[in-house]
Amino acid sequence: QVQLVESGGGLVQAGGSLRLSCAASGRTFSSDAMGWFRQAPGKEREFVAAIRWNGASTYYLDSVKGRFTISRDNAKNMVYLQMNSLKPEDTAVYYCAARQDTGMATVATIRIGTRYEYWGQGTQVTVSS
Repeated sequence: QVQLVESGGGLVQAGGSLRLSCAASGRTFSSDAMGWFRQAPGKEREFVAAIRWNGASTYYLDSVKGRFTISRDNAKNMVYLQMNSLKPEDTAVYYCAARQDTGMATVATIRIGTRYEYWGQGTQVTVSS
């Protein structure tokens, strides 16, 4: 059974930091592209960050560039999202997702949530002003 389990969310003041973790099991995630998405109340889910299977390339939502960093540890089947300089507008439920990495076709659609096969249950991040 494929599982993605997020952790590390919580309540933080603006300007603070959080580190989200995603523990993957049930398949060989070392060959998958991994992504983080978020959904705020009343808004559509949006892409936040993604990383290729080998960690060689990363991709970010423009509004989080320079503040968020995605990384992975394939030996531990873990993906991380380090979030610094948090803003109230970062408040959302954050989801980890996985998809098979097939090269350039994956790169072309890496920001599209519907192209991801597996999803976690989400972790709440709340940033107070």
